[in-house]
Amino acid sequence: MEKWKERRIVTRNDAAEVLLDMIRPLKGFYSPGRSWLKAGNTGVHYGDKPAWMEGFARVMWGLGPLWSQDNNGLLAELKQEADEWLDLYLEGIIHGTDPDHEEYWGDLVDYDQKMVEMASLVTGISLSPQKLWNPLAEKEKKNLYDWLNQINDHKVHPNNWRFFRILVNMMFQLLDLPWPEEVMEDDMAVIEGCYTGDGWYYDGNAGQVDYYIPFAIHFYGLIYAQMMEQKDPERSRKFKERSHIFSHDFVYWFAEDGREIPYGRSLTYRFAHSAFFGAMGFAGVEGAGYGIMKSLALKNLEQWLKFPIFDNGGFLSIGYGYPNLFMSERYNAPGSPYWAFKSFFLLALPQEHPFWQAEEEAYPYEEKKLLSHPHMLVTHDKHNHVLAYVAGQHCRNHGACPEKYEKFVYSNKFGFSVSRGFGLSEGAFDSTLAVSLAGEEQYQMRYGARSFEVNGDEVKITYRLMPGVDVVSRIIPQGAWHVRIHEIRTEHEIDAADGGFAIPVESAKYDRSCIEEGEETASASFPWGISKVVSLSGGKGKMVDAFPNTNLFHPLTLIPMVCYRLKPGTHRLITCVIADDSKEAQCLAAEIPGVRS
Repeated sequence: MEKWKERRIVTRNDAAEVLLDMIRPLKGFYSPGRSWLKAGNTGVHYGDKPAWMEGFARVMWGLGPLWSQDNNGLLAELKQEADEWLDLYLEGIIHGTDPDHEEYWGDLVDYDQKMVEMASLVTGISLSPQKLWNPLAEKEKKNLYDWLNQINDHKVHPNNWRFFRILVNMMFQLLDLPWPEEVMEDDMAVIEGCYTGDGWYYDGNAGQVDYYIPFAIHFYGLIYAQMMEQKDPERSRKFKERSHIFSHDFVYWFAEDGREIPYGRSLTYRFAHSAFFGAMGFAGVEGAGYGIMKSLALKNLEQWLKFPIFDNGGFLSIGYGYPNLFMSERYNAPGSPYWAFKSFFLLALPQEHPFWQAEEEAYPYEEKKLLSHPHMLVTHDKHNHVLAYVAGQHCRNHGACPEKYEKFVYSNKFGFSVSRGFGLSEGAFDSTLAVSLAGEEQYQMRYGARSFEVNGDEVKITYRLMPGVDVVSRIIPQGAWHVRIHEIRTEHEIDAADGGFAIPVESAKYDRSCIEEGEETASASFPWGISKVVSLSGGKGKMVDAFPNTNLFHPLTLIPMVCYRLKPGTHRLITCVIADDSKEAQCLAAEIPGVRS
């Protein structure tokens, strides 16, 4: 929405106004009984009715915190609108949990998607029982309890999902309702088993550390810690201490201007990435500092308001920098993007809270920071360009997993691309090495690693690209550039392409004078930035027109690559890579770094 592009968010009223602006277009798309929100017509693996329930529930991640402060301090017109939404949601909850109503949300099965959506409901009720529980008739309370309690009789995935059941049973305890202690203990044990130290968890899969750590595991842990501080003081203390430690690493995923590194799955949740900071404030944990957390949380939301992430009807789209189904996961329904509303948990903080009262501050970033638990070497420059050099991450069964976890480097300004095929154009192999049997145009990037090392200077990965093609890659950051050294042993004649960063173009008819393709280099130099690769090992530069809608940030991009035809044997390839959008881009791109062995 154009009116938001230069919007500043400073106060709780500002954030509440943004939330209500975002949900106003949804009002005509709730079902007659108000328990479903039909946000669109694309498919999802769990089917339509759970997807409609999901749409209804996820909006509550914003509304629950808004209602929690009894609308104190809200501008009169915002207070009236918030009260209207409360009436709608009370009606929807009553009908959705009534087994005799046509819009009943349905009985649960093992690993049911509706378990996920219980979290926003029970959190909202726990925040405001006087609004969402006390007004219910006894029969309505029983229906709600019975529907939620089903989660205690079914299997739940052994990852962040266990927190959905933890939060349900938290609400039962807070309302003095029956709850199974043995189930809570088992769920807490699963979460504890995911803890790796220094504030870091993994999400059920030891090779997968992504935004689910801050916006799921820590987020839910902080909610639990604050609400259960009297009933479960030891766990509450532990969750808060871990989040405090984690915050000093997590801030490195953000630039000072609030733009974060796109990495991993569920990127369509967008500004949910900053939800951790509001939850920290809710739990009274200063972490990296209230001024820093406030700055990152609010600037992150402001940054997202500049992107075309809403469709013409005002709905949050599936996609990242723009509507894009190609980058989505199998579990992304039309209402799924409203998980982004977790970022509005800062509305659970009154305006007099230290979070809101703090002056915004910048974090004193180191130029290079080793984050050992997610296996990342992160660099920051003075132009707010953040790069994460990654190894050892692996994900399965969600969609475009190699692209989301296993490229050499991830940029908060240039993003990354997802493949739509096997040729260089449709494959969009940015920030990675891809190979094909010679002449077959069936390229593939790596998926998995045999071993890896990450230290304060470089990332080293040993992997097999295809049967008979083994590679050891060293990725060495050097200022605005980074150097890749690949040792390739192949039993076949192969074509290899080492891709740089994707850079946007304004149309398919871009100015060819801005493009350079030579024997050892390829670059695109536009007023808005430069992307360049240079071979130090005899490769041929090639500028690839990537298929539309492959890049996360921009629908049309070019990718500079260095290409090789390699005979069977052992080869050493060296590529220097840069992308920059600052005023100094041309000068930086002229300074090719030295290479050490």
